[in-house]
Amino acid sequence: MKNKFTRTLATALFAVSLLPFSSCIKDLDQTPSYELTTDNVYKDPARVKEVLARLYATLAVSGQTGPAGQPDISGIDEGFSNYIRQYWMAQEITTDEAILGWADGNLPDYNKLTWNANNEFVRAMYDRIFYQISLCNEFVRQTTDAKLGDYGYSSAEQTNVKQYRAEARFLRALSYYHALDMFGNVPFATETFTVGKDKPQRIERAALFNYIESELKAIEGDLAAPRTNEFGRADQAAAWTLLTKLYLNSNVYNGSNHNTDAITYANKVLNAGYTLTPNYANLFKADNSSVAASEIIFPVRFDGVHTKSYGGMTFIIHAAVGGSMSATDFGIDGGWGGTRTKKNLVNLFPNAATGTSPDKRAMFYTAGQTLEINDLPTFTDGYAITKFKNVSSTNAPGSNPTFPDTDFPMFRLADVQLMYAEAVVRGGTGGSTTTALGYINALRQRAYGNTSGNITAADLNLNLILDERGRELYWEGHRRTDLIRFGKYTTGYNWPFKGGVRVGADVPATRALFPIPTTDLTANPNLQQNAGY
Repeated sequence: MKNKFTRTLATALFAVSLLPFSSCIKDLDQTPSYELTTDNVYKDPARVKEVLARLYATLAVSGQTGPAGQPDISGIDEGFSNYIRQYWMAQEITTDEAILGWADGNLPDYNKLTWNANNEFVRAMYDRIFYQISLCNEFVRQTTDAKLGDYGYSSAEQTNVKQYRAEARFLRALSYYHALDMFGNVPFATETFTVGKDKPQRIERAALFNYIESELKAIEGDLAAPRTNEFGRADQAAAWTLLTKLYLNSNVYNGSNHNTDAITYANKVLNAGYTLTPNYANLFKADNSSVAASEIIFPVRFDGVHTKSYGGMTFIIHAAVGGSMSATDFGIDGGWGGTRTKKNLVNLFPNAATGTSPDKRAMFYTAGQTLEINDLPTFTDGYAITKFKNVSSTNAPGSNPTFPDTDFPMFRLADVQLMYAEAVVRGGTGGSTTTALGYINALRQRAYGNTSGNITAADLNLNLILDERGRELYWEGHRRTDLIRFGKYTTGYNWPFKGGVRVGADVPATRALFPIPTTDLTANPNLQQNAGY
């Protein structure tokens, strides 16, 4: 059974009415419109929590009614416009881990790394990010201490809302992190921005890095202690994990070295009481909110009854099923025959191509599938992935065969263990090689069921860590960022159809950033296009 907070997502959908928009600028300029007046909503502490729930829900749903009918953003099909769906595509299809054979609009450009500033999928990701930021800005704007005092909140109510406000600031920092990572120099507005008066200014990537760092540190004391909040809500461990990611990628974002800081914040998470889920497969099933709660630090929650969307986990699970695969085995009512993997991922696992890998993380469907991809639209070109399912750890189907109950594990302990190890190998202080080795071997022992896959200190290097991140975290939305950090995204390492060539080819270094959509460049003269576009 999903917990109470997830149930409130449906309630929040009618507490807040959000206007569609056609560009990010309109989004940053707008104040969300409430069916009740803004004052009435924020005068009621119960409704404030409903609005907070809507901020979380915006990562999972794509409109006001679900699964379609009143989209949050315009210019793209509502199912495609979902935050997690767009984030997953940008982070996975553009890499060596996934391919999507559909010919919708300019989607094939993701497979080839040939997108431009008019690509509707690039624009949808950008719009989603800034739509979320605008909602968070309004929440933070309406929940200041002064406003709560004016509304007559009791001391206890003010304490609760102060935590809600910190969570909204975390969600805003998360979306700004996605903007930093994918788009670089972007429009910037916080709760102090005068809505409707000016257009947002452009913030340089290094300055945005500093802002995100300062925000996450500022809210640390106001967030719930690790593992004490409702599952699905951000706590201190979520903020620490995001800081670890920020620091580990600092050389990409601003040319600095923060590996020691990455170790410091990884250690905070590693000492917070999280434990690895004994069965790796259970991390990605319909009851992962219970059987994998000890490992998942920050999920995006899905529920077959209350969070209906054709994006998110609906897309991730359905699109991966096709060919001779049984949809029933995945707890769904039919496959969409779209996403498969490339041989680069398969080859990370010993004997995976023969289906006899001792590493149980090698979740490939090979019957009727070929390892090589010769034709993008052909689902049977490329091995299928069986990682995510809408069935429980006891193989019971989810509550709805169309809309999964499976939560998306955005942050989990295994990722933090690998980030710690990487920061140690990169020369950060405050950690140890012995501890790093132990964290990696703990993951491999879970994968192999014994110590036969263990590595030694002599094996521990950056190439191994990148490969281990691929084996542990594939299809979880990390790969593009990882390949860029390791210098293997644009040149020197290729995969099928990269650069528009079947065998793969290098692409310009500027492809490490997506372009600012033409719609926003036209609407806001303060912005500049990223190099190469």
